[in-house]
Amino acid sequence: MIQIQMTKNPSFSLISTNKIIQMNDVWTSYDSKNFALEGINMSIDRGTNYAIAGQSGSGKSTLLKLMNGMMIPSKGTIKIDYVTPNMNNKKFKKMMHSIGYIPQSLGLVRNSTVLENILIGSLPRLNKIQSLFKKFPEPEIQEAKKIISQVGLSGKEDRKAYMLSGGEKRRVAIARALMQKPTILLADEIVSELDHVTAREIMDLIADAQKRMNLTAIMVHHDMQLALEYANRVAVIKEGQKILEIGVEGETIVDFQTGDMSTEEIMEMYADDTQK
Repeated sequence: MIQIQMTKNPSFSLISTNKIIQMNDVWTSYDSKNFALEGINMSIDRGTNYAIAGQSGSGKSTLLKLMNGMMIPSKGTIKIDYVTPNMNNKKFKKMMHSIGYIPQSLGLVRNSTVLENILIGSLPRLNKIQSLFKKFPEPEIQEAKKIISQVGLSGKEDRKAYMLSGGEKRRVAIARALMQKPTILLADEIVSELDHVTAREIMDLIADAQKRMNLTAIMVHHDMQLALEYANRVAVIKEGQKILEIGVEGETIVDFQTGDMSTEEIMEMYADDTQK
């Protein structure tokens, strides 16, 4: 059975009663025939860390795409800070820059430098001429350099993205998202394929930014132990359905969705799934 390493003093800020993301009976499909998600209900508190865990193909990444307006649900309602996430919604388009999104691919420009990649996060604040020619004002350049220091990349501002290690690339992706000055950070499998030490360094980095900027961080994980160690709540997705919502209280894993499952039952179920 998997062992959960409890953090006695979690880095993330305490749960707020202010809901920033709400989903009600959400269904969605890529082909209008088969549903990738079915009947999802989710409520996320502002300023917390929320993890979405599950096996590959379970629908985790699709949830993030719904949150940032890249997809719209076939059925049900979604509110992001009380606004419907839809590219045709003028209110949502105005607030899109406040959602930092890190895809699985990271989305870095491989032939651009660390500094150039990070400055991309400031583009929504520039006027049309500045944005078109990527003429970044000096205050934006200084802000980017400050963030470079915060994510541990000082001295690597001029290094091309393709020259970086996996951990360094993730630091650049985080820095670019922080450059947007977001209120919500969405990260899709950001620590996948990293060793345990580097994965925790990246998670600590996000924890620090989440606390410092009062971010709502929503991260997709395949590692249940890591998810429970860092998140206030963990939604477990299986075959497009949210089957559990759990979290750690003291030394106990609590079932917040039904209240019926014990810590042992939750971990036995997870261990069974990972062995399939």
